[in-house]
Amino acid sequence: MLGWFNRRKTAPVETRSSGAGYTAEIMAARDSFISGRRGVAELTATVQSCISLWEGGFAMADVDGTDLLTRQTMAMIARSVALNGESVLLATEDGLVPAVDWDVTTRNGKPRAYRLTIADAGGGRSQTALAPEVLHLRIGTDAVTPWIGTAPLRRSSLTGGMLHAVETALAETFENAPLGSLIAHLPDTGADDMASMRGAFRGRRGSTLVVEGVAQATAAGMNPTIGQKPDQLSPDLSKSMTAETLAAARDGITMAYGVLPSYFNRAATGPAIREAQRQLAVWTLQPIAQLLADEATAKLGAAVTIDTTRPLQAYDAGGRARALSTIIKAMAEAKEADIPTADVSGAMKLVDWT
Repeated sequence: MLGWFNRRKTAPVETRSSGAGYTAEIMAARDSFISGRRGVAELTATVQSCISLWEGGFAMADVDGTDLLTRQTMAMIARSVALNGESVLLATEDGLVPAVDWDVTTRNGKPRAYRLTIADAGGGRSQTALAPEVLHLRIGTDAVTPWIGTAPLRRSSLTGGMLHAVETALAETFENAPLGSLIAHLPDTGADDMASMRGAFRGRRGSTLVVEGVAQATAAGMNPTIGQKPDQLSPDLSKSMTAETLAAARDGITMAYGVLPSYFNRAATGPAIREAQRQLAVWTLQPIAQLLADEATAKLGAAVTIDTTRPLQAYDAGGRARALSTIIKAMAEAKEADIPTADVSGAMKLVDWT
């Protein structure tokens, strides 16, 4: 009987998985989402301007091969990718439905199934879907977690944090600093008069602050105000290189989003703006559009093509005009030299004018 009670009191052996197993991998994969993949710099006008350019470029894109990628859906995908680095949409009979949160299971680094959270006005709902039912666009992936995308702000968090810190400091300075306040030196007078004058100016932003003057003896007699000048209380931000730091942080963030800094330069001319637009469309938006087109082709069962270059007119119009002028001039010279037009046309076909 005693042995029977001892057996019941013995605690079962508890086993745990090692830290290098599946649990650790899932925690590492979810760390970026829990701790925040989006930087605080997204609250700045610089980041929102870049995101608006991404939204506009995707909303204007030419989509062939499917009707599910509407302009509103494309703009929503662009904003999600710009802020989160990835966008997940569930293919349903009502179209593509965006997911606000998701868990993913993978094999060989490729997603197999998703547990999605779909947003609704009355509250979100959870749904499980296989990978072929989900469009998952991601940018900035790495070999450690190829199923997770990385936002531009996440990849440049140091610059984003600096931009946020500078703009926050400026906002607090302009809110709390005594801008426009002066210290005026007045002749000595009664304590009651000085107290009433201080009370009249105290707490007024940009008003003049009054302090007691110190009488100065001169040969002509007592002249308390001689040699006294108002003292400026406004902080001198130029010594902190605020403007240079802010401009450098803005330029770094715009480059992270594929926008040339000259695009936001107030002295930029038309050619510089057009070149910045070409750079954004050709080297940033079109590669992301190609990734989305490949994902849609694999999941929707039809060949999908997305073009952002033609709607945004991201081509060198001036270069094409100069090329056409050169062609016309060459044909005129060939005609004068009695060169057959067919030979000129054959030579022109060797050149790619697209």
